[in-house]
Amino acid sequence: AAMNSLDREKLRIVERYVRLGPTSRVLDVGCGAGTFLKHLRTTCGAHVAGVDFVDLSNQPALQDTVFHCGLFYDQEIGRSRFDLITMWHFLEHDYDPRKSLAHARDALKADGRLIIEVPRLDSVTFRLFGDRWPGLQAPQHTALYDRKMLLETVARAGLEVVDYLPYGAFPPYFYLFCGMAFKVLKGRGLNFRAAIYPYFVGQLLLLLVLPLIKRLNLAMQTVVCRRPR
Repeated sequence: AAMNSLDREKLRIVERYVRLGPTSRVLDVGCGAGTFLKHLRTTCGAHVAGVDFVDLSNQPALQDTVFHCGLFYDQEIGRSRFDLITMWHFLEHDYDPRKSLAHARDALKADGRLIIEVPRLDSVTFRLFGDRWPGLQAPQHTALYDRKMLLETVARAGLEVVDYLPYGAFPPYFYLFCGMAFKVLKGRGLNFRAAIYPYFVGQLLLLLVLPLIKRLNLAMQTVVCRRPR
């Protein structure tokens, strides 16, 4: 199957920091249906594993993947084992982020990388939409991070920051569209099925602009970490 656009963007970020091959070990925390891991396995030949709070072991993309169900920091995943650990929109759902980050730190190889993407509280879309900002998502989102807080959180967990990006793999247009819709509807609730057509029309109208502005702190942030030297 063709790689979906979100997984493609994730892979673009990963390839800037890690060279993966048949001997590489990758763990995706909050792996969902596992499509990202499946594509890493098929394109790089990497050994892949996923963790999710929900039992998704019956998902087609996870059939040849080591899958752990439950709280991440409760999983026996070994020490100094992984070349890459990813947390794509996991940390804002986590009740004990520092415990999870310390667990990830211990599971990284000496030259391994941890890549974390979360919504950015001090972003353009938050300033535009305030309490209608899609990143609030209470009660699903248990923690919100601006740039300073995210960097402090990883540092307190004993991780060294390799790089910080004011964007992520997740499309900022989703936050622009939903934030605008939530503001217009004033809390009445958004019918996503009815919104599909205007969503794609808006995306089409902004087709030339989006690639130019997607890295301008619109909604997401990514931090790349390693174990201290």
